[in-house]
Amino acid sequence: MARIKYQEALGLEVKRGRPAKGNKPLKKEIIKLYVKESKSIREVAKELRCTKDMVARALIEYGIRSRSSAPRSSLIEYDLKTLEAGILIKGLRGFARDLGVNPSTLLHHMRVRKKQA
Repeated sequence: MARIKYQEALGLEVKRGRPAKGNKPLKKEIIKLYVKESKSIREVAKELRCTKDMVARALIEYGIRSRSSAPRSSLIEYDLKTLEAGILIKGLRGFARDLGVNPSTLLHHMRVRKKQA
């Protein structure tokens, strides 16, 4: 049989779990550091003096999508027209070799960028 806590019996709200360390970060601070300056969750937490879990929960609460932990593609720095021109001049395999990526990676990147445009 589960025990009823004294405060619950009186109808008072009972907080569960360990108390949070630090204050919950404001939305504008998270947008500035995480979104605009592209800092990691740990870097944001260190700067705002709170835990990384608190920053992660705040991202969810504020509706800000967290970034993937996968490294960003080196092809991001090239615009779509430059990539298309390079493929026309050197061919898919030759241009991919010059960029230091696999031809299928270059092809996939092109498809994704065209969908986004």
